Amino acid sequence: MKWLFLAAGLGACSFASSEEQARLSPIYWSDGDSGRLYGMDFRLADVDAPETGGVGAAIGGADCEQERELGFRAKAFMVELTREADLEITHQETPDRYGRTVIGLSANGEDVARAGLREGLLKPWPHEGSRAMTRKPGWCE
Repeated sequence: MKWLFLAAGLGACSFASSEEQARLSPIYWSDGDSGRLYGMDFRLADVDAPETGGVGAAIGGADCEQERELGFRAKAFMVELTREADLEITHQETPDRYGRTVIGLSANGEDVARAGLREGLLKPWPHEGSRAMTRKPGWCE
């Protein structure tokens, strides 16, 4: 597996030693649009994934069971798409309000956000810097 980090300013990202890399997965997905890349918390730029937390939970909770189920599907899709893939950070933006680095990410040359959008597991949620340009997409009908 090779790593290509083309974005500038990744100084906050900590990398594991080669021995640790052999034992660790290169990417952890918290849900379908955010996770950790060797210690760097990230969020995919300009997309939203359904929440996986319990329905009605104050933080990270889904608004309905349909959203929660779709959230687990979105996360599983991202895990499979990036498993043993050549990962590349294609661009980097300012951190979001939770301090996560906002990035574009490709796996084997495929933009992972576009792949999630194509599968209906992500929705567009454009931002300008840390400011959302539209309301957060809904996942419940």
